[in-house]
Amino acid sequence: MTKIRMNTELRNKLFNKIKNVFENEDTQEREAFLMAREEVDSQYGIASTLAKEVVERSYPTDDVATLRTFKKKYGSPCDVVAKDKCFYFAHSEDLDDEGETKETKSHFDFGLFGNLNGSEYSSDDGRKFAVAYYREELKAKDCNPDIFAQQSENKDNPHKTKHVDECMKALGYSGSYGSGGDQIGMAKEFDNPYYLDVIGTSYCRSRAIACTKNEYEQFETWRIAKSNLVSKHQTWIDTIQKQCDQLKIGLKAYRYLSEGIELATELGIQVDEAELIRTNSTGLTIYNPTNLASMIKGMKNKNQSREAKILARKQYEESLN
Repeated sequence: MTKIRMNTELRNKLFNKIKNVFENEDTQEREAFLMAREEVDSQYGIASTLAKEVVERSYPTDDVATLRTFKKKYGSPCDVVAKDKCFYFAHSEDLDDEGETKETKSHFDFGLFGNLNGSEYSSDDGRKFAVAYYREELKAKDCNPDIFAQQSENKDNPHKTKHVDECMKALGYSGSYGSGGDQIGMAKEFDNPYYLDVIGTSYCRSRAIACTKNEYEQFETWRIAKSNLVSKHQTWIDTIQKQCDQLKIGLKAYRYLSEGIELATELGIQVDEAELIRTNSTGLTIYNPTNLASMIKGMKNKNQSREAKILARKQYEESLN
């Protein structure tokens, strides 16, 4: 048997096969990530139902209907009803150091890219949640939803920017984030159920909606669940990244494909060497001496005798029959 030498393409094929196994292994970190995502769905259901109750308590549906009737009758002067998915909720049940009642409020955004720290502006936190939540869908679109986690210790760079942009495009991120419903695709589908009717023409920061302390704490629990998904995603990808870093070092050091196959076998991963070579564009031709010799011989324009030409023609005609 002729040993097949490693090349960049074979290393990449082996690396991707083994990495794919790492990502699908039933580990504690992966299970924690999946459970965190399930908890997000649960908390979204609770918090969105509660938000509807709180918002409609401040903006009764009858009042909303009346104002819409006035808008039809009088036009833009009565255009004061709009749909929104982010709200400032506030309660006044806490006391300050002097025993006086104080207001506690925060911005809660139910959109896919909503900030996780109470700010009304989008940030990487919201985008990190989005890619973690739709991880499988983004992988299916050949995007890298793990890019934030993989680059957590690095500043912005062309590699990170490229993959983040691809993910945002696949999700339907418009490039600017607000309450206008300007997202498309998955982002729009995610956001749509959480829009509620509010009354007023100013930005959401100017219309704090009253709620109880218990209701406020429930909204915080929902937002914490979103942050926890980002954290669990980071922890899981960190474990995969550490394994992949060592895998790259090993594969780079190996001279022969058989060494990479042995490594995969020791990791409990079955890799078909013939399949790797068969689908490889250059490895078989260049590194297998028999095939390389055959290829080189085929490049030679040798003179043939008349007898050789007749024999070759005869063999060709026989092969047709």
